[in-house]
This record gives sequence, C-alpha cells and structure tokens, in this order.
Amino acid sequence: MLLQPLDIAIILVYLAAMVILGILLKKRAQRDKESYLLGGKKLPWYMLGMSNASDMFDISGTMWMVTLAFVYGMKSIWIPWLWPVFNQIFLMMYLSVWLRRSNVTTGAEWLRTRFGTKGRDVTASHAIVVVFALISCFGFLAYGFIGLGKFVEIFIPWSAVAPYLPFTIEPLYVPHFYGVVFCLLTMFYSILGGMTSIVIGDVVKYTIMSAAAIVVAVIAAQHLAIKPLNVPEGWLSPFFGWTLADLDWTGIIDEVNSKIESDGFGLFTVFFMMMLFKGVFASLAGPAPNYDMQKILSTRSPKDAAKMSGLVSVVLLPIRYSMVIGFAVLGLLYYDQLDLQTAVGVDFERILPSAILQFVPVGLMGLLLAGLMAAFMGTFAGTLNAAQAYFTNDIYLKYIKPHASNRTIRNVNYISGIAIAVIGISLGFFAEDVNSVLQWIVSALYGGYIAANMLKWYWWRFNASGFFWGMLAGIVPALIFPLVFDFLDLYYFPLLFALSLAGSIIGSLCTKPTDTSVLKEFYRTVKPWGFWKPIRLLVAAEDPTFIANKHFGRDMFNVVLGIVGQLCLTILPMYLVLMMETELLITVVLLAAIAIILKKTWWNKLEN
Repeated sequence: MLLQPLDIAIILVYLAAMVILGILLKKRAQRDKESYLLGGKKLPWYMLGMSNASDMFDISGTMWMVTLAFVYGMKSIWIPWLWPVFNQIFLMMYLSVWLRRSNVTTGAEWLRTRFGTKGRDVTASHAIVVVFALISCFGFLAYGFIGLGKFVEIFIPWSAVAPYLPFTIEPLYVPHFYGVVFCLLTMFYSILGGMTSIVIGDVVKYTIMSAAAIVVAVIAAQHLAIKPLNVPEGWLSPFFGWTLADLDWTGIIDEVNSKIESDGFGLFTVFFMMMLFKGVFASLAGPAPNYDMQKILSTRSPKDAAKMSGLVSVVLLPIRYSMVIGFAVLGLLYYDQLDLQTAVGVDFERILPSAILQFVPVGLMGLLLAGLMAAFMGTFAGTLNAAQAYFTNDIYLKYIKPHASNRTIRNVNYISGIAIAVIGISLGFFAEDVNSVLQWIVSALYGGYIAANMLKWYWWRFNASGFFWGMLAGIVPALIFPLVFDFLDLYYFPLLFALSLAGSIIGSLCTKPTDTSVLKEFYRTVKPWGFWKPIRLLVAAEDPTFIANKHFGRDMFNVVLGIVGQLCLTILPMYLVLMMETELLITVVLLAAIAIILKKTWWNKLEN
C-alpha cells in the first residue's frame, strides 16, 4: 500500500462524513419533490455557485487538463473551449435569468412553458429531451467512472488488495473495480440526501481542493526556483500560428510529439476555429440538461441565478489551474521519475496521480486524495441527481403516476438512482480512456443538441415539432458518426449542426405555430430578446406598460468582456507559478479593468 496510515485516516474520515451527511439530510430531502431535487429552492446562490464549481472540478477533467498543460503549455488554456467553458459567461450575463424565470424543475418541464402542454408534437419534444438528458448523464457517469479508476489504481495497487478478496480480477479491469466501489459509496449519500446533501458536500470538497491546490502550486514554484524547465520554445506562449510547429518536443520528450498527433490538434488554427464556431452556438443554446441546469433552477430568484453562474468562473478557474500548472510543472521537471508506462505505451493521463505520489508529503497527500476523490463523488452525485430528476419528474410523474404520494416519489427516486448509476457504471467498462468519452460527449452528442435548443430562445416561430425533428436529426447521427468517421469528433460538428438546424427549421415551418397564448405568456415571463416581434406587438397591445428586452447589445458586450476576463482568471495562476512577472502584471491590470466595467454594465443592472 503506497498510502501512509495518516493519509488513509484522512480519506476514511472524509468518506464517513459524506455518508453521515446523507443520513442526516434524509428527512429534509423527503419533504417533497422540490426539496429532494432542488433543495426546496432555498439554498444561497454563493453555496450553489461553489457547488457548481466544485462539480466542474472533477477528477477526470483535472487529469485531462494536467495532461494538456504538460503537452501544450500556455496554449492549453484554449482547449477546454471544447466544452465550451465560456458557456458560463453566457449564463452569467443573461441566460440563467431567462431559465430561472420559468420556475420549473427540469429542462424537459421547461418545454411546457415554451410549447404548451397539449399535442403530439409537444409530447414528442418532451420525450426526446428526456432521452437526450439521460444519454448525456450516462455519458458523464461513464466519464467520471473511468477517470477515478485509473487514478485510484496508482495509489492502491491491486497486489495490496487482492489477498483480502475472495475473487480475482484481470489487470485490465482493476480500475473498473475501484470505480465501482467509489460509485456505490457516492450513490448512497447522494440518493439519500438529494440536492441539499450534494451542495453541502460540494462546498466541503471545494474547501479541501482549494487548500490542496494552493499547496501544490507552492511546491511546484519551489522546485522550479532551483531547477530550470526544459520545454519547447512555444510552450510558454498562449498564442499560436496555423500549426503547432513551435511546439516540437524532439530531443526533450519525444513521446509527446506522438501524443499531439494522436490528439488531432496539429492544425491548431482550424481546431480553434471549430471550437469557437461550436462554442458560440452551444453557449447561445443555454445549459445542457445536467447538474449545471439543476443548480440554476435551484436558486431563489433569477437575480441569484445570474450571480451563481458568475461566481463559478471566479472560484473555479484560479484554484483549479493552480493545481493543474503545479502538477504539470512537477511532471516536466521530473518526467523520468514518473511511472507513465502501461501495457499499451505511455499514458500521459497518469501524470497527475504519479506526480502526487512522487512529490506530495504525507498528510497533505491524504487531504489531496480526499479532495480529488470528493471531486469525482461530487460530479457523479450531481449528474446522478439530474438524471433522477428527469426520470422522476418527466417520466414517472408525467406518464405513469401523476398524483403519486411523497413516499412513492421518494421510493422512485431511490430505485431510479440505483438503476441510473448501474447503467452509467456499465457504460464505463466500454470506455477506452477519459479523452475518448469527453470528445464524444462535448463534440458529437452535444452537436446534435445545439441547433434546436438555440432556436427555442430566440425565434418565435420555432415550435415543438421543430424541436423534436431538430433534436432527432442531430442525436441519431451523433450516435452513428463515431462508428463511421475515423477522425476528431469536433470536425464533423458542422455536419451535425447543419442536419439539426435543417430539421428544426423544416419541422417548424411545415407545421402550425405554437398557440399564441402560450407564446405570449412565455415572452411576458421570460422576456427574451431575439426574433419575437409578432409576439412582442401582441403583448404590448394587451399591456401598454410592458417593457420589452432591448439589451442584446449590452449582453453581447458583457459576454465578450466576460470571456476575456475568464481567460485572465485561467492564465493568471499559470503565470504566477511560472514566475512570469511581466505577463502576470498585464493580466492582473486587465482583469481589474474588466471587473470595474462589469460592475457597471452587469452587476448594477441585475436589479432590473
């Protein structure tokens, strides 16, 4: 066993605390559906913001980001635009407010406010978004599952565990065994305590991770002060040309060149343009139906929803990237000491756990491992809660037993949670690695989601039929294309988007518009900007005091400014650890200027 008794004790105390938390909050979660799925909409926005940031600080994503920083250096700040990370800025500036005004429980239930409650097309649109939500949740559960297993295996070798178990496991499936164990533990506390236990657990996790990240960054800076960093010339610059020609690892770490080639990021400008193209449309579509959307719907008010989304970047990025750059630097300085070799070659996703093993002292290692395991547990729990919400609220209560008692709803939540976790874990057995699952989720699957979910906000003529056919035209190819094409999933996004957009527009124009009364109520309540003139005129005719939303220009200005600020928050800890003083000073000044402007153009306007 590579862990020392103190480290093991810290981890066990944390795991026990999470189990006790679920038990203590069990009664509160059982009050009603809203208490279980949304925390009764009584949780403070800053706690929800920290919880949401904590869920994004997941172990699989952090392993991936450390690998990116190791390989691509400062240029790695752009690659998470695959998600895209800047969707939080669109949410912060206006979309969280629009979503929270609906006052619903899930994204599928939100469709009723946009398309009404009657008709086959409405039923079909509701059904397909539930299917998408569950598929994406299963994908994220598998993504977290495989990442955790690979992580734990390094610290708890199978040779140390095997003598105490009455069965044997092939080496290939050892990570999966560890993944199953921690998934079952997470499932227990999240299913018992619901959203409230998840949020409180996330806040505790964020506190632990913050402390650990700062210590890791300090350790890296100390080692860097006495040993020079040997990297290609372009590694220290966030700027890039048509290709990554300035990032040649020949003679330094030759295997990294093969990693860059296998990632498919060589034509970096093309890759960047594709990320930006996809990212803008994905952000305009609003949050996907996962834990992010559920946290927005859990806030007390639309104003709190905007604050929560704004807080996410502020509390997440500086802390997470302090850890990311810290481990990347340690990995580069002592590459020869890291055990990255596997049966199939060098696995750069092992940099994070190997660096922890080599450089983090006893006690701190236990704290850091507890935090990283908690990161997995929080993400897994949040995703599981979102999937439960869709099954219970949008399948069971809608189609099976609309007037179920609280006790019945509680039991359905328990059973569905177990079933969903089992399916997610099972899918994890078929995942090759963290990056392959991530690429499929963010590039392929979400490619089929974007067009229809973008049009629903901004075009009055878009209807439930268009939503169904747009989603179907995107999701089905997204499930098939990975089996047909042998290149980066991101590169066939334009085709997915075009198919989905065509399905959305044709499906809408070939059927009658949504009932006018539904559209007027939606427009009056949500107050979106966009192509809503016919409905705006009808609402204004009924209520001359109604003030339309004319803030498109201000919102887009804030979005651009916010994205620049988000990049500053990302690269600031990297400059700090690498002691690049001039670049750090420029970043701090730019960030301060952006904060002052947004105080006037965003924060002060939230009252309105």
